[in-house]
Amino acid sequence: MDWTEVKITVPADQVDTAGDIAQMTVPYGIYIEDYSHLREEVEEIAHMDLIDEELLKKDRSKAVVHVYISPEDNPAEAIAFLKERYAAAGIRYEIETFPCAQEDWINNWKKYFHPIPVGKKLLIRPDWEKTVNPEGRVVLDLEPGIAFGTGTHETTRLCMEFLEEFVRPGCSMLDVGCGSGILSVAGLLLGAKRAVGVDIDPLAVKTAVQNAERNRVGDRFTGICGSLTEQVSGTFEVLTANIVADVILELLKDVGNFMTPGAVLILSGIIDEREQDVQNGLKKSFAVVGRKEEKGWVALAVRQKREA
Repeated sequence: MDWTEVKITVPADQVDTAGDIAQMTVPYGIYIEDYSHLREEVEEIAHMDLIDEELLKKDRSKAVVHVYISPEDNPAEAIAFLKERYAAAGIRYEIETFPCAQEDWINNWKKYFHPIPVGKKLLIRPDWEKTVNPEGRVVLDLEPGIAFGTGTHETTRLCMEFLEEFVRPGCSMLDVGCGSGILSVAGLLLGAKRAVGVDIDPLAVKTAVQNAERNRVGDRFTGICGSLTEQVSGTFEVLTANIVADVILELLKDVGNFMTPGAVLILSGIIDEREQDVQNGLKKSFAVVGRKEEKGWVALAVRQKREA
């Protein structure tokens, strides 16, 4: 029996909120087409010839959220929920539905994931696309799965740029909320000796382990299923948390127990409107040693004050 694809077209400047609402309807992920910044991004990486011409013709004033609903669930109920929430949020939308075989929706999103240069050293590359690497970057091959990060989001890229600055050969790393494991794997490829990734979702942990193995660093990666640091032991020199502001504030209560003297904690997933809340939460125990911002998202690098 076919799944149902729900295609939601919204103004590009409202796609983040629209995507957050759509994510509430399914436990296994969505994918978003957002071409609003495509021209600028193409200019940055056009020399790598990675962008399809068809993508350049897309309407950049609109974005599309794709949701896939299994036969066991109720598509009509999900659509009613979406309409109600979008109306309440003041989001203009158009909703279409299509029958979709499971194998089709699993692969549909792949055509929008191309190799992506990050920072000065890294290249995120889907493992079905063995492209040339003319700049000699450190290549991170990724099979992210429908629900987890591919490195395309600003929050992930900002974290990886910080990793390039702070990872030293032989260091240890902890990634809280690891998702696909992309940050842990990047840290290991950049020279970390070992990395621990923790996520509350067992499927995320499984995906992270697979991605570590795919990049031949599986023997140095440990995946843990748990909430924040409750299952973690030991101390680390580089820590990352690409989550959301409220969870970061909760993490700050005890994350210092897992930091070696002089350790750096990289925090991302912070929308600019919530940065001050996070800054206020840091004041007592942490000093900010680095800040990056892109398209309304902020990442901070901090150290404990007694070591800063």
